Amino acid sequence: MTFRVLVVDDDFMVARIHSGYVAKVPGFEVVGTAHTGAAALEAVAEERPDLVLLDIYLPDMSGLEVLNRLRGVDVLMISAARDLPTVREAMRGGAISYLIKPFTAAALAERLTQYADTRRQLTTIGPEVRQDDIDRLFGVVRAPLPKGLSSATCALVADALRQAAGDLSATEAATLTGLSRVSARRYLEYLCAAGRAELRPRYGTTGRPEHRYRWMS
Repeated sequence: MTFRVLVVDDDFMVARIHSGYVAKVPGFEVVGTAHTGAAALEAVAEERPDLVLLDIYLPDMSGLEVLNRLRGVDVLMISAARDLPTVREAMRGGAISYLIKPFTAAALAERLTQYADTRRQLTTIGPEVRQDDIDRLFGVVRAPLPKGLSSATCALVADALRQAAGDLSATEAATLTGLSRVSARRYLEYLCAAGRAELRPRYGTTGRPEHRYRWMS
């Protein structure tokens, strides 16, 4: 199964780079690029891609508006925007994932591989699905969110940790996400409890070890 991808970014060079990233992932091919919202909508209608890599900052309209107008296609948002309202609106619009720019080829490849796995799972499930099938498809984490934590903010912290080159401290995660250090630490501890991250103490010459966190793929 080969998945057809449309890359949408206002920057021609960035679109070319992202297209190169996609082309290196087995099972994916780029069927076109677009640099405005209007061009993206037209390209989707003409090319009928399986997946759209959609930037938010487009010259004629927001990528979030494009997202809300698309039908019958999966969308992975790619943007430098890291504020919670934008991320929340992308989730409400039905985006399958959200990558903060700039990102590495490996980070995109991981999202594409997860997408391919989910699409292939859909072909193996019968006409009626069990709750376990639904939970697997939607990526439900068994450990419930503690009171006071938000799933949208948790996704933001998880993305920052996933894209980090190595591990992060709570302070570093807070800087990347715009949260307080205490809030960032609570989300990082939750991700560890859910089995999606691991705690890696770093021992210095004096005092207690620094707590650092690493994403577990």
